Amino acid sequence: MNAAELRIRTPEGITFAYPLAGPVTRCLAWAIDCVISLALGIIAALGAAMVGFLDLDFAAGASVIAYFIVSIGYGILLEWRWRGQTVGKRALRLRVMDADGLRLQFHQVLMRNLVRFVDLLPGCYLVGGAACLFTRKAQRLGDLAAGTIVVHHRRPAEPDLDQLLGNKFNSLRAHPQLVARLRQRVAPAEARLVLQALIRRNEFEPAARVRLFAQFAAHFKALTAFPPESIEAMPDEQFVRNIVDLLFRTHESAKLDRAA
Repeated sequence: MNAAELRIRTPEGITFAYPLAGPVTRCLAWAIDCVISLALGIIAALGAAMVGFLDLDFAAGASVIAYFIVSIGYGILLEWRWRGQTVGKRALRLRVMDADGLRLQFHQVLMRNLVRFVDLLPGCYLVGGAACLFTRKAQRLGDLAAGTIVVHHRRPAEPDLDQLLGNKFNSLRAHPQLVARLRQRVAPAEARLVLQALIRRNEFEPAARVRLFAQFAAHFKALTAFPPESIEAMPDEQFVRNIVDLLFRTHESAKLDRAA
């Protein structure tokens, strides 16, 4: 396994590879976030000071508390709402995720941001940077405590649908009302997921591949009931391929089918 890559194998036999983010990239993302949180903290501190202008001691205390809350809350709020990303991480295409590939939990986001103060010691992320260099998964202390990693979030490449799906006749297009209903019921993220499964089908073990496409086929059959005679002799993977064709090639394939 590549030292800069984490591979997670699911119970279904599917392996996902995640390139790990190194300390330099993470430091650049942190620098962007630091500038933003500093600006927000100053604004919050000034606002607190203006509210308590009649009592200087109260104003000073409120300013410190406001700055602390904003500087901590910035990372917690964004990483939770943006599924492991902040402005800096999004700019550099980084994402925090569970080290075992599970769903990122709020207590993990909270823990890694609270331990950040230790990683910052004695300054400029020296402790956190050293931890990233010497841990197998490039984790700082906050990541070790929370059970998280930071990975590069790859931009998905646009597949060549003509090469992937070919120009074969799609019998499901003979039912335009059902096709329209299917497109209404399938979310974009769900469509992308099944497309990626089809693209990576040769990476799966044979038994896992059969189970995966059987599950996809059952799901789409439950969403829209095509006539039994049009799908009864169709293998699950071919059915899923036809569904992807319906979802992603709305105009080109219709012309092809009419020409056929």
